[in-house]
Amino acid sequence: MEIDLPEVLAEVKLAFERYEKALTANDVAVLDELFRNDPRTIRYGGGENLYGYADIMAFRSARSPANLERTTSRTVLTTYGREFAIASTLFHRTTSPGKVGRQMQSWVKFPDGWKVVAAHVSAIDEPKT
Repeated sequence: MEIDLPEVLAEVKLAFERYEKALTANDVAVLDELFRNDPRTIRYGGGENLYGYADIMAFRSARSPANLERTTSRTVLTTYGREFAIASTLFHRTTSPGKVGRQMQSWVKFPDGWKVVAAHVSAIDEPKT
């Protein structure tokens, strides 16, 4: 298996950046588009466990658009072959001082493009250095 093929990594980077832009802008249409429309798609969030695309869509449409701005750090994108990738990043919000968010996504390339099939978002106290 080939890991981190440059052209595949570039595709995933574009999809990940598109997701990040849509998230902070609360562009629900793009967020819905980037998650796989499948009952097996899962998103574990900071305060919710969402099973299936319908649950994820309902959560997104009901979520407040306030305080979504964030900065990311230590983003790692890894591709495995041409159709699977993992995206991991830390994020920080000025509205949550002393906390660091963690996000991991599993991306799969389908005929209609790269889609998130599983995601996990959590926050912890900022580690002491």
